[in-house]
Amino acid sequence: MSQLFPGAVAEPVELAEANGMVCIRAASVSDVENLSVYFTGLSTMSRNKRFMGARTDFALVAAECVARTGRPGHFTLLAEVRQQGQHTIIGEANYTYDATARHGEFAISVADAFQRLGLGLQMMTAMETRAADLGHEMIAAETARTNAEMRGLAKKAGFRDTGLGDWQSVHLAKRLSR
Repeated sequence: MSQLFPGAVAEPVELAEANGMVCIRAASVSDVENLSVYFTGLSTMSRNKRFMGARTDFALVAAECVARTGRPGHFTLLAEVRQQGQHTIIGEANYTYDATARHGEFAISVADAFQRLGLGLQMMTAMETRAADLGHEMIAAETARTNAEMRGLAKKAGFRDTGLGDWQSVHLAKRLSR
């Protein structure tokens, strides 16, 4: 994709707010510690939205996100800002394919300082492209009814409310095209 950013799954972009280039790439085993630090750095509200409740075991969550990437149809994408030789994770999207349900499911988060800048949409687009390249036809997610930000992002990305949620959650889905 880019010689400056090996492993990039989307064209790197410059975000003025980041004071550097932002790259979206696939996670690897070497990212567990930095992903754990990233989860810890999210505000309590952002962590609750990402995990649909309180969590404190971020090292375990990060290890699980990365460990699954070795299985077919599973991957984690990281958005990181690169400045002066340093790499800092500022977003993540975890994708898991459910062969029984015949659709992929995902969870996504963006660091508080980088929300509402278009990074979430870029990450979702990269995730959808990768899922479609794997031959997956449908992608879905569940979010809290109170998570207006995720519902707005999903709508902007072309997801629809399937009506399968309950009084606390909304189930979102999108058919992928190649």
